[in-house]
Amino acid sequence: MLPLPSDHLISRVRTLHEHIRAEVRAQLLHHSSEWLAQATESTDGDTQFRIDLRVEELLLQFCREWAQEVPFVLVAEGIAEDGWLVLPEGTDPADAQFILIADPIDGTRMIMYDKRSAWCLTGIAPNRGRQTTLADIQIAVQTELPTTRQHLADTLWAVGGQGTYGERVNLLDGTITPFRPIPSRSTDLRYGFACIANFFPDGKGWLAGLEEQLYRRLGSTDAGGNPLVFADQYLSTGGQIYELTVGHDRFVADLRPVAFQRLGYAQPPLCAHPYDICTELIALEAGAIITDERGNPLQTPLDIREPVAWVGYANADLRRLIEPVLQQLLWEG
Repeated sequence: MLPLPSDHLISRVRTLHEHIRAEVRAQLLHHSSEWLAQATESTDGDTQFRIDLRVEELLLQFCREWAQEVPFVLVAEGIAEDGWLVLPEGTDPADAQFILIADPIDGTRMIMYDKRSAWCLTGIAPNRGRQTTLADIQIAVQTELPTTRQHLADTLWAVGGQGTYGERVNLLDGTITPFRPIPSRSTDLRYGFACIANFFPDGKGWLAGLEEQLYRRLGSTDAGGNPLVFADQYLSTGGQIYELTVGHDRFVADLRPVAFQRLGYAQPPLCAHPYDICTELIALEAGAIITDERGNPLQTPLDIREPVAWVGYANADLRRLIEPVLQQLLWEG
């Protein structure tokens, strides 16, 4: 169990997210895309850009101040060599009351060019040390980081066993509208959005081929040859979780780790990591289904370098339709 009431933890995280949203918006308004898109560091986790730097500082500063009230572990890129930092510094890890995993900007490549919303992601789990996994997360919050052309931005949050909730804020006048996210209830993919992620050149051919085979076996064209399934490559795992949760997408899969293994990569290129999908609880509590590449619940340790393959279905009917075909293509050829 977590040591503090869920409402208190959610409130603190939402305050952090609002600070980050304001900072990202200020950067977009005051700097050119070319300046924001300058790479500052590249690691085996991901590439860091100028837009990331101030936000990472803000995250660390906020968490250091919060830790004066309660010690916890922060898991994120750019804060320590292995991504784990016990706060206040010097605290015995065993004394940390919870683990907070965060991705302050998920979708950097889109937002730094002011193309499409990015997302600020946070998950909170009881402190079970390095054995803590995605399955242990009990609270998740994700906040939209909108482009400068938007005046509306959403926040979703969930507590294990208590459902998923949302709010939409009008950034012009501060008006807040609550809503309950509902995944699609469709029983097939006809005239709906679905995708297998293939954002980057590495593995694109293999992943696109898998997607084509899957849709053909599921009947992705009508008698006249018109496509029945629409693709949306949202370059943000948090964005994909959002689209699945609110009913925009019916099926999403990120199978890059599988592709890289099949293609014989000694060092996998860029994949999703636990901080990218630390808000899966939001989709689960809304009624969607998230699994690993073999159909099991995600149980990846909260490590910034661990690759994650995942599959999301909007509902159980879609899982029953798609999963047997996908598993056959993945493992039986």
